[in-house]
Amino acid sequence: MRARFGDRAAVLVETTLLRRRAADKLDGLGDVSDWLFTDEALQQATAGPVAVHRARRLAGAATVVHDATCSIGTELAALHRAEIGAVGSDIDPVRLAMARNNLGETAHLCRADALHPVTRDAVLLVDPARRQDGRRRFGIDDYRPGLGSLMDACRGRDFVVKCAPGIDFDDVRRLGFDGEIEVTSYRGSVREACLWSPGLASPGVRRRATVLDRGEQVTDAEPSDCPVLPAGRWIVDPDGAVVRAGLVRHYAARHGLWQLDPDIAYLSGDALPPGVRGFEVLERLAFDERRLRQTLSALDCGALEILVRGVQVDPDALRRRLRPRGDAGLSVVITRIGTGPGAHAAAFVCRPSR
Repeated sequence: MRARFGDRAAVLVETTLLRRRAADKLDGLGDVSDWLFTDEALQQATAGPVAVHRARRLAGAATVVHDATCSIGTELAALHRAEIGAVGSDIDPVRLAMARNNLGETAHLCRADALHPVTRDAVLLVDPARRQDGRRRFGIDDYRPGLGSLMDACRGRDFVVKCAPGIDFDDVRRLGFDGEIEVTSYRGSVREACLWSPGLASPGVRRRATVLDRGEQVTDAEPSDCPVLPAGRWIVDPDGAVVRAGLVRHYAARHGLWQLDPDIAYLSGDALPPGVRGFEVLERLAFDERRLRQTLSALDCGALEILVRGVQVDPDALRRRLRPRGDAGLSVVITRIGTGPGAHAAAFVCRPSR
């Protein structure tokens, strides 16, 4: 490469490698084989299926959307595919040049500051930067632009703001946000928390969990009646979006499940929800490494998956101490049961459904 392209070789190699990564991440946005990226821009870009999901929600609520932090054009590509009128702007001229290449000459793009929207009567879509020099920012005041300033700039407009999944919901409410917070997961990973202004939110919904792999959504407008009972046939570890959105009880009520402990996210039931991976309980015991090792040996355990909640246990270190050497693939769910003096750690030896 150096012999053929000289000092351009490094840029060409990086572009080729980024395009290969982008083909998977931006699935659903069409052909991205000739797109331009930087490593940071691709890291910051919304995953294709998540952007497509957002565009579909907007399709029923907006005729024009202004992506005020359009970067390399990921969200705009999803909006175009949903046949929504879209305008893109960014303060970074390099990102804008990349977006022009990626989206074509017909895309409506301009350079502008997200804190000074250049459109009227359009839904604002904003994805503030949460990385700098490869490091994630976690505080809402560390976003660029800051979330408080964005809220002020969006006041009186319908807007959608993409945030980190770990954002503190109470901090967002203290800024005066009174709309819907949607937590979205894809491929088993929580990808984002998205703020939908009241005019775009579903009536009566303040929190929503969206699991794209299963096409399932749970909201806080649903019933949350969920008993606390001993483990049944199955233990279910709810999707991270459900847990992060605080909708474990709502999810349990929907699927006829119950909690093992009122403060722990593990659920149990006699049947698995459709398409959900669960853990069939074979043995249950008070957590004790010696007893657990004996039980696993009796079940010929080899490959061992360890899930832990509410107990200070390092799964990798515990697996090394247990030294499973058999042929069966099993899972161990370790969790706290109860509170106060009666609290104890329990271990459930299980067979995973898949």
